[in-house]
Amino acid sequence: MSLISIDHISLGYGANTVLRNVSLSIEPGEIVTIVGPNGSGKTTLLRALIGAVVPASGSIRRKPDLRIGYVPQKLHIDPTLPITVERFLQLPGGHSKADCAHALIGAGVPDLSQRQMSGLSGGQFQRVLLARALIDTPDLLLLDEATQGLDQPGSAAFYRQIEQVRQRTGCAVLMISHELHVVMSASDRVVCLNGHVCCEGTPEIVSAAPEYRALFGSGTGGALALYRHEHDHAHDENCDHDHDHTHTNNDQKRTEAAE
Repeated sequence: MSLISIDHISLGYGANTVLRNVSLSIEPGEIVTIVGPNGSGKTTLLRALIGAVVPASGSIRRKPDLRIGYVPQKLHIDPTLPITVERFLQLPGGHSKADCAHALIGAGVPDLSQRQMSGLSGGQFQRVLLARALIDTPDLLLLDEATQGLDQPGSAAFYRQIEQVRQRTGCAVLMISHELHVVMSASDRVVCLNGHVCCEGTPEIVSAAPEYRALFGSGTGGALALYRHEHDHAHDENCDHDHDHTHTNNDQKRTEAAE
């Protein structure tokens, strides 16, 4: 049974239609990434999945008792507020110290429990948000550009942590990202969204699709090869890094221009 089934939903704000006739399903244990230009409806889709907005038409069906963990794009905490990571994780549900410790281990930051939230680096802060999303052992983890503001190595490390979470817990992951060079290799399935579903499938299928290339160009293949080399060490270290790095830079530029 699918965790979530989206059936031909349309959604807008006032006279502005953001999503048109979108259908999508999320299966247990898979990692799905949604890519698309700024204004394409990616965040609106996630808001619909968690029930924050209601589609004007179509339907969203959730598996009974579905547990969802959510990592937002950003979260502002008053820097003058004295609150430790552990206390932050305990709000509002009153989770135990053991629950907090287990979640921090799952997020890859086991030693942060007594640190002040205001003293965390950007990468540490996002890992704590990940820990909070994991604390209730979700069936589905939603990530809304959770690596925004992190550098490329930090983003790659974060996505590798997500893969480890999936392997360890079996949860499905649905994430939004503009970092094509990373997500195209971190995903089982990619959905290209631009108000409607332009194309979807494996990263290789989507990166070759005309609809995808019209939005992002054709450089992702080289970027995909570079990331997989770094992540899997599948090729000899003397392979042509410069060629792939050029593709990565071009891909980032196209993505930034699209946004």
